[in-house]
Amino acid sequence: MNDTPGWASPGSAPSDGQETGVPRPSEPVDGSAPAGAWASTQPPAGQWSPPSHTATGHGTPPPRPGWGASPQGPGWGRLPDAAKPGVIPLRPLGVGEILDGAVSAMRAHWRTVLGVSLTVSVIAQTAILFVQRYLQPDPPSFDRNATGPEALRQTADSLRFSLLDNAPSMLISMLALIFTTAVLTVVISRSVLGRPVTLSDAWTEARPRLLPLLGLTLLLPVLGGAVMAAGVLPVFLIGDTAGVGLAFLGLLAATGVFLWLMVRFSLASPALMLERQSITASMRRSAKLVRDAWWRTFGILALTMALTFIVAVMVSIPFGYIAIIADGGTLSSFVDKSTTGFGWPYLITSAIGDVIIATIAYPLYSGVMALLYVDQRIRREALDLDLARAAGLPGYDNRS
Repeated sequence: MNDTPGWASPGSAPSDGQETGVPRPSEPVDGSAPAGAWASTQPPAGQWSPPSHTATGHGTPPPRPGWGASPQGPGWGRLPDAAKPGVIPLRPLGVGEILDGAVSAMRAHWRTVLGVSLTVSVIAQTAILFVQRYLQPDPPSFDRNATGPEALRQTADSLRFSLLDNAPSMLISMLALIFTTAVLTVVISRSVLGRPVTLSDAWTEARPRLLPLLGLTLLLPVLGGAVMAAGVLPVFLIGDTAGVGLAFLGLLAATGVFLWLMVRFSLASPALMLERQSITASMRRSAKLVRDAWWRTFGILALTMALTFIVAVMVSIPFGYIAIIADGGTLSSFVDKSTTGFGWPYLITSAIGDVIIATIAYPLYSGVMALLYVDQRIRREALDLDLARAAGLPGYDNRS
C-alpha cells in the first residue's frame, strides 16, 4: 500500500525503500479510471497535498528525462539533458546544483525574497537592539585574580549571564527564521516549476502552516535538550570524580545522538509546509526521506552552514570594527572586555551588519532545505514526473 504524500505518483512511491532506478507502477487517482490514468486536476503550485490511495490499476511511468527509458526501446540509459522548467533540472541533483538552485531562486524572485528576508531581518534586529539596550541585565564584575571556589562561582555567573544575554535574541531570531522559512519554502516550490509568485501569494499559502511550523521548531530543540540532559545526568546522580568521567562520556554519546536526530528530522519543515502534514507526520516523513542518505544530507547541511558562517564572518568583522570605533572604544578594550557596556552607535552599526547577514542567510538556508527535500523525493519517489506534469511540460500527460 502506498503511503507517500505529496507530488508522488499515486501508487508509485517507494515506501519500502525501492530505488528510483527500478520501474514503478502508477495507479489512477479515480478507481473508475483506466490503468495509468491521472486525475484531471493537479494540486496548485506549492501545495503538495497527499494523493488518493484508492487506486487499483497499474501501468508504466513515462520516461524520466535524463534518467528514463530510451525512446527506442526499454532500458534506463541516461540521456544528456533533463527538463528544466524552473531553477533546477528535473532529475537527481548534485550538491552544486542544490546550492545553485537556491541562489537562482533568490535571483529569479528577488523582489519577493528580498521583501521577505529584508523586512523580517529589520524587524527582528530592531527588536533585538531594544532588548539589548533596555532589558538585558548588566554584566557581572569579575576578579581576574580569583582562584578556587570563587573562580568557579564567577564562571557560573558568567555562564548564567550569557544564557540570559542570548536567550531573547535567540528567540527573536528563531521566530524570524520560522516566518521566512514558511514563506520562502513556498517561493522555492513555485520556482521549481518555473512559475511566478508574489509576496501576497506566498504569504496566503504559508500563513496556515505557521503555527505547526512553530510547534515543530520548538519540539526539535526540546528533543535535543532532553538527549543532552540524559548524557550529563550521571554527574548529578553520582557527584564525584567517577560521575564527572561518566558525564563526559555521556555528553559525547549524547552529542552524537543529538546530531543524528537533527539530520534525521532536517526535512520535516519542508514536508510540513509542502505536504500539509502534521508535526509528527512530517517528522516521520523526514526520517523516511533521509533514510539511507544520512551522510549525504549531513554533508549538504554542513556545507550550507559553513557557507553561511563564512558570509557572517566576512560581514560581521568589518561592521564590528566600525561599531567599536563609532562607539568611541578600541579593539583592545573590546578583546580584553574592559568595556562592559555599549552605546547606541555600537548597537545600531552591529544591527545593520546582522540585517545584511540575515538577509543573505535566511533565503540560502530555506532554499537549500526545500531543494534537498525535492531532491530526495526525486531520488526515492520519481517526483520529477509529477513536477513535469504540474509544470505543463509536453509529453508528460498520461491520460489517453
